[in-house]
Amino acid sequence: MSEKTSAIEEACLAKGMRMTEQRRVIARVLSHAEDHPDVEELYARASAIDDNISISTVYRTVKMFEDAGIIARHEFGDGRSRYEPVPDEHHDHLIDLRSGRVVEFRSEEIERLQEEIARKLGYRIVGHRLELYVLPLDEEAP
Repeated sequence: MSEKTSAIEEACLAKGMRMTEQRRVIARVLSHAEDHPDVEELYARASAIDDNISISTVYRTVKMFEDAGIIARHEFGDGRSRYEPVPDEHHDHLIDLRSGRVVEFRSEEIERLQEEIARKLGYRIVGHRLELYVLPLDEEAP
């Protein structure tokens, strides 16, 4: 893993947070994740880099990053909290119930429809999350 400062490390430093070496490792693992790992996955990846990192350190660090608004927590219906860096731009998620794969997507049409519906009902959207739970087309629902 690159020693270059990660986006999460930079966000922490910008907020004046103290960065220990273990926090840096966890921040780098999260910044470079191409999936939405849970704490156990983060622990496995981080402890492979620094075997002094405990799972409790990962839990505390993830909570600290989340409370600071640096990472976002998701519940995708599998009983595990999953994490990703707070995105620069809004996106939604499609969750494959068979494989657990999470696909990020953005649809201007969906965004427009949500705003139109809220407006028709007398509201304006100040935030939202859209999660689509899917199965392959050739498979029946559970």
